[in-house]
Amino acid sequence: MKPLAIIISSPSGAGKTTLTTRLRERVPDLRFSVSHTTRPPRKGEEDGREYHFVSRQDFIDRVERGDFLEWAEVFGNLYGTSRAEFALAEGSRGIIFDIDHQGARQIKAAEPDLTSVFVIPPSMAALLERLRGRASEDEATVWKRYAEARREIEHYGMFDYLLVNDDLEVATNQLISIFLAEECRRGRNAHIAEALLSKTPTPTSLGQSTLPPGSSRPGTLVSGTLTASPHSSSPLAAGSLGAASLDSEKDPA
Repeated sequence: MKPLAIIISSPSGAGKTTLTTRLRERVPDLRFSVSHTTRPPRKGEEDGREYHFVSRQDFIDRVERGDFLEWAEVFGNLYGTSRAEFALAEGSRGIIFDIDHQGARQIKAAEPDLTSVFVIPPSMAALLERLRGRASEDEATVWKRYAEARREIEHYGMFDYLLVNDDLEVATNQLISIFLAEECRRGRNAHIAEALLSKTPTPTSLGQSTLPPGSSRPGTLVSGTLTASPHSSSPLAAGSLGAASLDSEKDPA
């Protein structure tokens, strides 16, 4: 079966990366789509794990070759999703795309069946606090991201699910529930139901009687007694062969 593809998006600081990590920890066999970016790695990040870190010229060359399913420029850095990600996810239970609303729009245009989730903070004050808590960016960058967050939230209507990340554990369980529910959609499992209908053996195909044990078809001989259907118009329905018929068979003498 084709892996379930799910987009998880949010404004900076809303928690999509943390939620994505927790989803992968609790639902086995999920592949994380590793995007390409021109931004430098943050502390603790590894090339090929969080992102494929490439030079700006390398990224542009890939764009010109048509390597990306989607790409966008965010805060001066380029981000893109390789078309090879779907092929790499073959055989997996699902594939997760951690991208912004621009990338989500492009991927959904190419793959309309994708499920999309937009994560938002409980309040703008909480978002600002989280941005400052990163301690990886200066105050000017924090305010720049904060201002951009409002513009990103304006695009919430293009997503299938809106997840409020107030309590991390609750939000994690909600995200897991979304994934499990999407796995049960009729469209994903209809082929299984159709296979059951087309391959289910019938008693006739197995050479077995369709009647319950001990019963018989109307008009058959059971232990030397002729039986008939109770709804039949035959004289047998009256419970006898008919007196006239019996008398005619008697010896005239």
